[in-house]
Amino acid sequence: MGTVAERLREFVERERTQRALGGAERVEKQHKSRKLTARERLDLLFDAGSFHELDLFVQHRATFFGMNKVSVPAEGVVTGYGMVDGRPVCAFSQDFTSMGGTLGEMHARKICKVMDLALKCGVPIVGFSDSGGARIQEGVDALSGYGQIFFRNSAASGVIPQLSAIMGPTAGGAVYSPAMTDWVFMTKRTSYMHITGPVVIKQVTGEEITSEELGGAMTHATKSGVCHFACDSDAEAIELIRGLLGYLPSNNMEDPPPVEPTDDPNRIDPALDTIIPDESSKVYDMRDVIQSIVDNGEILEPHRNYAQNAIVCFARLNGRAVGIIANQPTHLAGCLDVNASDKITRFIRFCDAFNIPLLTIADVPGYLPGTDQEWSGIIRHGAKVLWCYSEATVPKITLIIRKDYGGSYLAMCGKDLGADYVLAWPTAEIAVMGAEGATPVIFRKEIEAAPDPKAKAQEKIRQYRDLLYNPYIAASRGYVDEVTLPRESRPKIISALELLSTKRETRPPKKHGNIPV
Repeated sequence: MGTVAERLREFVERERTQRALGGAERVEKQHKSRKLTARERLDLLFDAGSFHELDLFVQHRATFFGMNKVSVPAEGVVTGYGMVDGRPVCAFSQDFTSMGGTLGEMHARKICKVMDLALKCGVPIVGFSDSGGARIQEGVDALSGYGQIFFRNSAASGVIPQLSAIMGPTAGGAVYSPAMTDWVFMTKRTSYMHITGPVVIKQVTGEEITSEELGGAMTHATKSGVCHFACDSDAEAIELIRGLLGYLPSNNMEDPPPVEPTDDPNRIDPALDTIIPDESSKVYDMRDVIQSIVDNGEILEPHRNYAQNAIVCFARLNGRAVGIIANQPTHLAGCLDVNASDKITRFIRFCDAFNIPLLTIADVPGYLPGTDQEWSGIIRHGAKVLWCYSEATVPKITLIIRKDYGGSYLAMCGKDLGADYVLAWPTAEIAVMGAEGATPVIFRKEIEAAPDPKAKAQEKIRQYRDLLYNPYIAASRGYVDEVTLPRESRPKIISALELLSTKRETRPPKKHGNIPV
């Protein structure tokens, strides 16, 4: 047994060995690859001195292929909890320097244990992925480990925020856990995600492609939409994670944490009065509108590079966190398409799950036309937006600033989809369709019978615009609650948000709906 002093020395030595990662040589290689180590990442995530490590001494039990002679420090993953800006958060961080961060039975058990702890305590979970995938030597035990993690991702969804940071290789079954979480961060040029790698693709299809081209950060940030934030470095990603956590409640039973506002809630911005061009075909940047309305012009925007015809972002209004959804006229005229619908849908569901009020800013001419969109399922994908706005019970405020036509009028949270408060600028155009499309339908016979059909068509287009290109018919029916000067948008929205802070609304009890996925 030894003396007390000897046993204490033994503990210190064992602890040192387990904390040493894969050794100095592998740590140096990690740094040369522009990557931080598992422990360095946790040090950046948590407030200084607040991290408490769990399961430091866990070891694998594998014996096949010589594994009985292999010791993996901390079993290749560091787990624990700490404080982020004074609020508790759980985390795990895979250690690529220790057997490539591969996942085996006990590695997975450590991750599952800290996920269970996060769920029981109602705190967010952050996972850093940097792994060679399943530990082949452990066979089906490794596959079982992934399955246990996936099960917990599903159980925790909508209960606690789940954030994933991809900071190295993530392939095969390893990609599914991050994809099941709420937010995915990736580092450019040092991380990738794919189901089958370049070697298999070449064998099967003959196509030659690199891991970066196939599944790098910008690929997933622009093409697949799997990545919400593509970052230049580990440090930048972790800074964004800390920033995002500041907008989120710890769990679904809490409201987002308010901050002391430093921007006047009654501030008006005369520049908004002239931001809408006189010609409806001209564009402007919707971000200018959003940044004018929110506190200090500050937004945190996921999916900035994906489906850019729609904007989703977090911001604050008088210190309260809100989720904002808006059309972006600079891309595809702000039309809704398959990818934008998916982007909006997921954001609505996240905000609704975590009690974050929704502000929708509409300038949408319709759904994007074309065979590609129809055959890609725009009906099904567009229906998701209608579904999720209808399902959401958080406060829903809608601001209509220009075009708001047809089915897309409803899809941008019209009154009939449960918007609690609808405001419109005098520049709002609320109609079934644009004048150019509607006129040939309504006035076809008059136009055909006219001596000059083109002149008659232009006359009828002007007539249609004069009648319907305004918010007043909708306001007269109660579909718009208030018409406001653009400059007064911020105080009007904040006032509505304050009123709705005590909103209570329920839906019929059911196991779950059958969303048109």
